[in-house]
Amino acid sequence: MKKNTIVFHDPCYLGRANKEYDAPRAILNHIPSVTVEMGRNRSFGLCCGAGGGQMFKEAEKGTKEVFIERTEEALATGADIIATACPFCMVMMTDGLKYKNREEEVKNYDIAELLCMGLGL
Repeated sequence: MKKNTIVFHDPCYLGRANKEYDAPRAILNHIPSVTVEMGRNRSFGLCCGAGGGQMFKEAEKGTKEVFIERTEEALATGADIIATACPFCMVMMTDGLKYKNREEEVKNYDIAELLCMGLGL
């Protein structure tokens, strides 16, 4: 049976606002899987694009929306699971996977869901 490869997206409020980077990774280390990191992670992680209610407003001028940039970074790791710990990040990563037509092969889970799945619940 193939082991899943998981990449963790650091939510802004958990990470940069509350300085918690190690706890979610410690949980992932107890789930039978391979974990990988995006180039921008921990305090240098890129926002998912939803922070501060940004997901509810029109996109600003630019070449690419933030959620697409972040999803591309996650996909570039080769992971088949993107994990996070924020409902806003969940929405943005799911939307990014749909935008890239990858929602069938790459799944997006909250870290609590992965923990329950690992426990067989």
